Amino acid sequence: MAIFNFLKKYLALGVTVTSLSVSVLADSNFNANYGTSPAPFKVDVHPSFINRTIQKVALTRYTVDVEEPDLASGPPRHNVTTVRDYWLNHYDWFRVQDQLNQRLFARTLGCIEKGQGVAPMDTDGLGRYHHFTTSVLTGPRSNFTNPVPLHFVHHRSNRTDAIPLLFIHGWPGSFMEVDNILDGLLSPPNASAPAFHVVAPSIPGFAFSPAPLKAGWGARETGYAFHALMEQLGYTHYVIQGGDFGGVILRYMAGDNPSAVLSVLDNMWIVPPNATDLQRYSLGLTTADENTTIETLNAFDSENSGYRLIQETKPLQAAIGMTDSPVGFAMWIFNLMINAVDHYIWTPQEIITWSMMYYIQGPYGGMRFYKEVLREGGFQAFGLGDAFPYVHQPVAISEFPKDIWYGTPLDWARRKGNVVVRNVHNTGGHFAAVESPDLLLGDIRAFWGNSSLSDVERFRS
Repeated sequence: MAIFNFLKKYLALGVTVTSLSVSVLADSNFNANYGTSPAPFKVDVHPSFINRTIQKVALTRYTVDVEEPDLASGPPRHNVTTVRDYWLNHYDWFRVQDQLNQRLFARTLGCIEKGQGVAPMDTDGLGRYHHFTTSVLTGPRSNFTNPVPLHFVHHRSNRTDAIPLLFIHGWPGSFMEVDNILDGLLSPPNASAPAFHVVAPSIPGFAFSPAPLKAGWGARETGYAFHALMEQLGYTHYVIQGGDFGGVILRYMAGDNPSAVLSVLDNMWIVPPNATDLQRYSLGLTTADENTTIETLNAFDSENSGYRLIQETKPLQAAIGMTDSPVGFAMWIFNLMINAVDHYIWTPQEIITWSMMYYIQGPYGGMRFYKEVLREGGFQAFGLGDAFPYVHQPVAISEFPKDIWYGTPLDWARRKGNVVVRNVHNTGGHFAAVESPDLLLGDIRAFWGNSSLSDVERFRS
């Protein structure tokens, strides 16, 4: 018991001693060291955990179908059996792991030895994730005083004028959301388009950033950690792109770090209707955009947000069952994934791999993040609250029709930030970087390609 308490203490501190690294992270089911500076990381999940997961998949118990439209109450049985059978008969985690790690050390180790803490651009597109781990201190503003362990992907463009960009994922995604836009960010098609150095960290509790063992870690605390990460990497000024939780975190980061964060592009800019808006709506005096925003929010709240209410209130209650059921958790996130895309078709391979970014260390950390964000006030918008800080830096927003804030009018958007660009698309959804990478890249290039509008001209000063 004394040894267990000792290891638990070190896990809580995020401190890893090399000889204890496997034991410290035993509950996370993967091997990692989190030192005080960036070090190469290789995805290395315990084979025994994968074997147990496959056994649990094989023993999946199915619900009974009720005669109703598909997805009316959740994923129908045929969706569940398809994923379960693919997982059992075709899915190979170790092949996925190898793809994540391919040529990783050959490219990153030399950079670390040269003191750069970065990896050069991968030109062949295979095994292109350059993984690192580190730990950061979140500073005097934070309620967490111990080192915070982080996993992140870091790629530097070959362009000397590249802009440091922090890409922040959301739920139920992970750092992998950056995949379809990564090459376009690092190496745009011509010299007139901006290039970027890309940092894509995992929110603590997601993928390979261990979940905090103390309550209170939400979007603002994550922002403190990610700003510390950017400082550790030598980026004193940077820009941020994100949606979902990424779009929430970036708002706190912009407010808390006004001299470092130059501008942001948010593809889920939450601005709820106020009492006057709702009164005008009831009288039929609202515009088409205002109607779209209000009606989409109402539909989401009444028909598709059951998962959110559970994760905001009793995440542990749901996580107990899902921690023991890999297929159950995959279907939990699939229900949101399928309802939040326009024309994108999720494959069983994608569904399983996305779910594994939570299931490996346990889904509770990611699920409870909703509760912590609500505690901070970040999701009061769904109760028509208004708790986000005003963002004074230049803001660009991108709206996609299958996302819940599609149609947000520009004058509403400007209530909570210095919104200088509003992009409204006629296709796409919640996972813009995944489903509509060309559209999102176009928005990114247009915004940050205008150096005076986006304030990135400060990089040249």
